[in-house]
Amino acid sequence: MSGLDVERIRKDFPILQREVNGRPLVYLDSAASSQRPQVVLDAMSTYYEHHHANVHRGIYTLAEEATAMYEGARDAVAALLNAPDRGEVVFTKNVTEAFNLVARSLGDAPVGSRLHVGPGDEILITEMEHHSNIVPWQLLAQRTGATLRWLGITDEGRLDLTTLDQLLTERTRIVAFTLQSNLLGTVNPTSQIVRRAKEVGALVLVDAAQAVPHSVVDVQELGVDLLGFTGHKALGPTGIGVLWGRRELLDEMPPFLGGGEMIETVSMEASTYAAPPHKFEAGTPMIAEAVGLHAAVDYLRDIGLGAINAHEKDLTGYALDVLAEVPGLSIIGPRTSVGRGGAISFTMKDLHPHDIGQVLDELAIAVRVGQHCAAPVCRRLGVPATTRASFYLYTTTAEIDALVDGLHHVRRFFRVG
Repeated sequence: MSGLDVERIRKDFPILQREVNGRPLVYLDSAASSQRPQVVLDAMSTYYEHHHANVHRGIYTLAEEATAMYEGARDAVAALLNAPDRGEVVFTKNVTEAFNLVARSLGDAPVGSRLHVGPGDEILITEMEHHSNIVPWQLLAQRTGATLRWLGITDEGRLDLTTLDQLLTERTRIVAFTLQSNLLGTVNPTSQIVRRAKEVGALVLVDAAQAVPHSVVDVQELGVDLLGFTGHKALGPTGIGVLWGRRELLDEMPPFLGGGEMIETVSMEASTYAAPPHKFEAGTPMIAEAVGLHAAVDYLRDIGLGAINAHEKDLTGYALDVLAEVPGLSIIGPRTSVGRGGAISFTMKDLHPHDIGQVLDELAIAVRVGQHCAAPVCRRLGVPATTRASFYLYTTTAEIDALVDGLHHVRRFFRVG
């Protein structure tokens, strides 16, 4: 196994010490939302207890402290992503809002500009996307008359790139795809997609919600134009997400929301807008949440995202092996830890995922059941829903063993086999 001191790490997470139904909690739903270490909880509490004020407006001590803490979070995220310009980091309320921001802005861009999406233009996504990276593009296509196209997936749950050249044309304005599938665990290749998109002049947006918390993500190395992730999957609080975009793009993009803070001048006749990132941060922002995200980013970087990724690869390989021994269990997605992350979805013959999840909960094992906001994937692979176990830096092999024992209990409970 990896060199991560998981038992020490677990002590940093108060919730992992609790019991459910008289049993120690086994939390296997980090792909939906991670837990928070004490340092994140303390950072937010300290902000509220000692520094709270609105940002960017006041010249008194509290306001200047709050502003420094908020903008310090931006610096931390920029460093995490290796962004060349801190002004390229925009705070949103989640990654869904980040993608809606981009889709709305492209639809509102002036006709004739390189960013404008209109009739005859095309948007390319993939079949394995989370709904947050599907619906905004469907809405953009409906508003503008553009055409939505998508890359399919293979039976194993890998992205099918055989039709890339056919689907990616001079009419493609933006390509949006996930770095890591929340349902399949698949880690997608980026270089071929980015290279071909650049050849036809298309923008590239990546959903990194399942990637940033688990591995090193370098926006300069990826070569993409826009990237989003969310705080609550990365040990941070709910209510804050990140949109990173190349500065020249953010300069050109029209604002998403209007109001205070995002303006330069306002008259009754017209307004001009602040420079990015503030152009996209209308109103009072998520100050405490940004402070919490800063603490989460520091925590992840102190441990090392490379070490976290190695730990999860070990866990995933172990889980794939032991789950394969459960009678009637079928893995949905890649059957190998190569090119996949620590989210494993599965079905069990003759058992509905909701029944599995409910019985596992009685054993204090928390897994996710359903379509995981990825209905097209379920439809493509012919499964109505799945059970998903997902891992993180605090997950142990003992918890995976508990899951396997729990699944055997589920079979006995329902008298399967």
